[in-house]
Amino acid sequence: MKKFAVAHEEPLGHGHLACAGCGAAVAMRLTLKTLGKKTVMVFPASCWSIIPGFWPYSTFRIPVVHAGFVTGGATASGIRAALEIKGDHETLVAVWAGDGGTFDIGLQSLSGAAERNEDFIYICNDNEAYMNTGTQRSAATPFLAWTTTTPVYQPKENPKKDIMAIMADHRIPYAATATIAYPEDFFRKMERAKRIRGTRFIHLLSPCPPGWRIPSELTIRISRLAVRSRIFPLYEIENGRSYTLQEESHVVPVKEYLKLQGRFSHLTDKEMDRIQEMADEEWERLLRKARC
Repeated sequence: MKKFAVAHEEPLGHGHLACAGCGAAVAMRLTLKTLGKKTVMVFPASCWSIIPGFWPYSTFRIPVVHAGFVTGGATASGIRAALEIKGDHETLVAVWAGDGGTFDIGLQSLSGAAERNEDFIYICNDNEAYMNTGTQRSAATPFLAWTTTTPVYQPKENPKKDIMAIMADHRIPYAATATIAYPEDFFRKMERAKRIRGTRFIHLLSPCPPGWRIPSELTIRISRLAVRSRIFPLYEIENGRSYTLQEESHVVPVKEYLKLQGRFSHLTDKEMDRIQEMADEEWERLLRKARC
């Protein structure tokens, strides 16, 4: 795998308010080190509306725009247009949105921007629920998972929305999955996204210790198991058609991933077997697409 020279400069400063072990905090640091300081980042309502700190203080060392929950794609489109009018073709425009602001509330704005192939990088920080407001289920919440709105006696009955397939159907130039457990893969995909023009989409899995009911020290391990169990495969899609999978040689049963998380502690063996079947089916579907 290609080695990357990671910038020593830290666009993310000290003193942010993320929870201990927050996967999104690690992901943000990696993201900003890759994108660099010549970036304007849009934040629809999410955990990162709060984490940087209260005005007039901020841990960010780049320009940021806090946007409405539904307007991530539209706000980024407007900023890109304004920069072009000023003759600035170099500054990157990026969106950092949660799964609620991507899969659900912000999907229309994102879809409109993607259909127009607006020139920005959209990063979905997926912690699989509305964590900033109390762990309510979203369309990204996994099948049979506990949240405060899908309690143990009635867990989520629907599978997670396939946001990558939705973005692929927009025929955008580039979409990829990533996670903090594989930083080299993440850096490579972000560097590639920087070189492309048009809408680029990064689906980034970020464990949330309070919401997932895991100890803070397990964040990286859980992220790695998500990939190794094929619950969250790493892959890329070019122009909505060409699939490239980063296959993990050390594959583990889905149970290894589920049993470490309190949000799945109510599952029976039969239910875990069903999740295994679903993961296997999804993997086979991806393999077929990669072979086309």
